[in-house]
Amino acid sequence: MQPPPTTPSPPRPEGSANPNRVRLLEGLSVAIAEKGYAATTIADIVRHARVSKRTFYEHFEDKEACFLAAYEAASEETLRAIASAADPGLPWQERLQAATLAYLHTLEARPEVTRTYLLEILAAGPRALKLRSEIHQRFADQLRELVEASRGEHPELRALSPAMATALVGGINELVLVAVEKGRAGQLRELADTAAELVRAVLVAPTK
Repeated sequence: MQPPPTTPSPPRPEGSANPNRVRLLEGLSVAIAEKGYAATTIADIVRHARVSKRTFYEHFEDKEACFLAAYEAASEETLRAIASAADPGLPWQERLQAATLAYLHTLEARPEVTRTYLLEILAAGPRALKLRSEIHQRFADQLRELVEASRGEHPELRALSPAMATALVGGINELVLVAVEKGRAGQLRELADTAAELVRAVLVAPTK
């Protein structure tokens, strides 16, 4: 299968133009991939970022705040990649496939970061879980917008309710999670056909 016409760049934490902040977000991801969230210390983060603890506290109150910023930055980049790939000039099925590939490509491009955010977020506390829910809701809203744009050209497609959009995002996320747990975080684009088929199955009424 060919990638979308414009292959998105890997997601990178861009929470600020400040290079030290970017390095801290990267350092956190490396430290957690190495030791897990619970065992990671601020000393680990600054060691990987090659900055001082003083610099860390100039940007973040604590490890949790740094994790939330890194997770949000990576999620924002993924959302932008999906929006960029979903070219309205494409037929709806190709648009859906391109958006799906863009999502999976951004996760696959940096497998250690994807593994960190998917598997370690449970250890990061209630604020992290709340942020994950908010990000998943934004993915669901983006999927509904994509479907509504397609229905403007193909009214025979079923409307996507908020609940169903949330269910689809949850299902696709579970596919990714299982693959990551099996050590296949660098092969996520292999899930593109399954993920797109899942969405198509909801949108297209079965023929009698």
